[in-house]
Amino acid sequence: MNNRRLWAVFAGIVVVSFAVLGYFGSEIYRAAPPVPDRVVSASGDLLYTGDQIRGGQNVWQSTGGQELGSVWGHGAYVAPDWSADWVHREAVELRGRWGRQEFGMEPDALGPDRTAMLESRLRREVRENTYDPQTGVLTISDDRAAAVRATAAYYRDLFGDAPALADTREAYAMRT
Repeated sequence: MNNRRLWAVFAGIVVVSFAVLGYFGSEIYRAAPPVPDRVVSASGDLLYTGDQIRGGQNVWQSTGGQELGSVWGHGAYVAPDWSADWVHREAVELRGRWGRQEFGMEPDALGPDRTAMLESRLRREVRENTYDPQTGVLTISDDRAAAVRATAAYYRDLFGDAPALADTREAYAMRT
């Protein structure tokens, strides 16, 4: 192959690559996850409204937004991917709640069979889509609602001024 042909192949690859990136980038934008009008527990307790969620997004953006961690894997990596961190913390809290309620102990102290049972139940609970697009309501179990409240309390402390999380804020390069 001569030089000219190599450059033509390279240019073709670049054009096709950017075309694919542009197409999927626009599709991701159009198919963004919905913001529910309300998030409620199975017993009907209101956890959040859509306005509160959008307000929280504004607060997050005011702290530096993409400069402070990432959302859905996009952005800087000084701090965690916030969506993944939330899901992880919520799952750990939910599994712990079930372990204490059903077996009277922390999940780490359970044997492999009970741990596997809790893990399987946790996967089903977290993966199930309970959003109703007709009503705009996301309904979660009462146990999961308790885990959401505990996770929200952690984030209030993290983005607030709780002394216990000062080292974490420092590690994440958060403004104090």
